[in-house]
Amino acid sequence: MAYRIVTDTCCDFPEQMYEELNLSVVRLSVNYKGQTTDTYTEDWLKDMFDGLRAGEVATTAAVNPTGWQEVIEPILQAGDDVLVLAFSSGLSATYQSAVIAAEELREKYPDRTVNVVDTLCASRGQGLLVYYACQKRDAGFSLNDLTAWCEENKYRLCHWFTVDDLMYLKRGGRISAATALVGTMLKIKPVLHMDNEGHLINMSKTRGRKASIEAIADKMGELGLPGENETVFICHGDCMDDAQYLERLVKERYGVKNVLIYYVGAVIGSHSGPGTLALFFLGKER
Repeated sequence: MAYRIVTDTCCDFPEQMYEELNLSVVRLSVNYKGQTTDTYTEDWLKDMFDGLRAGEVATTAAVNPTGWQEVIEPILQAGDDVLVLAFSSGLSATYQSAVIAAEELREKYPDRTVNVVDTLCASRGQGLLVYYACQKRDAGFSLNDLTAWCEENKYRLCHWFTVDDLMYLKRGGRISAATALVGTMLKIKPVLHMDNEGHLINMSKTRGRKASIEAIADKMGELGLPGENETVFICHGDCMDDAQYLERLVKERYGVKNVLIYYVGAVIGSHSGPGTLALFFLGKER
C-alpha cells in the first residue's frame, strides 16, 4: 500500500525541500516581536537572529494533536497510510501530540496504518533521519520496514554542536547563571550533543570559537563510519563563515562529498541563539 512520510518543521529544512522530498509537514509556531508565524524564510531567520542579538525574545509552541490530525487525516481519507517522524520527546510535547492524534485516527480509519516514530532528534539531525527515510522509501521500503529502519538507526544519528553565547543556554535552563557568566568571561565554548533520550548534553569545553568548531569535526572522526556519510548536514545560527569552515574540515578530513548547510530553525535557534553551529552525521553510536 502507498504511504506518506509526515514530519514537523523542527527538522529545519528549507521550504523547498519538503516538496522536493515529497513530505507532508506539521508546523511549529514562534512568537517574535508580537507576531506568531509558522513559516520561516531565510530572510526571516536572519532577522530573528539579529533581533536576538539586540535583546529581542522569541517564544515557541509545540504542535497539539489537532495540528497533527489536520495534516494526517486527508492522507488517510485518500487511501494512503502514514509514517510520522516527530521532533524529540526529550525537548517537546510535539511527539506525544502525534501519538494522541494517531490513536484517534486509527479508530476512525481502522483500515489504515499510522506509525509514529519518536526520532529523539532535533534540528537537522531530525532532518538527516528524514532525508535518509525518504531515500529508503524511494528505494521501495514498505511502511513497516521503513518504520523499523528509523527506530534502529535513530540511535546512530549524531548531533554535535557548539554555541557562541552561553547566555542563551542559561535562559533555556541548560546551564546555571554562574557557569554562563564565568564561561563568557573566559571565552569558554561548550561542545554538546544529543543523547539517546533526546536531551541536549554538555560534553566538553574548549577555549575559543575555532577550537570548538574543530572539536565538532573531531567527533566525526571518532564516531563516523567510513562510506556511510557521503552526505552530512550542517546548521548555523547566522554564522555562515563558521559553517563553511566546518564544511571544509569534514570534506578534507573524511572525504565527505555533499554538505547541506542551512540555518538552524526558529524553534531551536530561539533557544540556542546566534552563533549556534551543528554537525549531523551517521555514526556507530551517538
